[in-house]
Amino acid sequence: MPQTAFGSTLQFLREQRCLSLRELARLSEIDHAYIFRLESGDKESPSDEVISKLIRALKMTKREADIFKYAAEHNTTDAGLVTYVLKDQAVSYEVFAAAAGAVFRGNTRPDYAKLIDRVRKILDMENEGDG
Repeated sequence: MPQTAFGSTLQFLREQRCLSLRELARLSEIDHAYIFRLESGDKESPSDEVISKLIRALKMTKREADIFKYAAEHNTTDAGLVTYVLKDQAVSYEVFAAAAGAVFRGNTRPDYAKLIDRVRKILDMENEGDG
């Protein structure tokens, strides 16, 4: 089974913090095998309790936690987009959520930078219309 957006988010944040599966399991009080299954995409839709434990154990920022929760709730989100956004701190959660709703068509690989740029322009235009 291919890695899900949630799984790739979890793995990225765990590795960014230099934690092994067993270390994260100990910190979160969640079985390491279950964490592995979440990361690999073998398990989906973790409970709110599991999500909360992982957020605390990984000491996520609000932005990271929001992206993490979004990926848990939207299992069709592009995993590559999530990783791209996590690496680029300049991308707000609002821009990420709007970009994540985009549907890619065709066989070409999506250009996340162009997508983020387009979403920012659209949101800027909407915000100018509100003022």
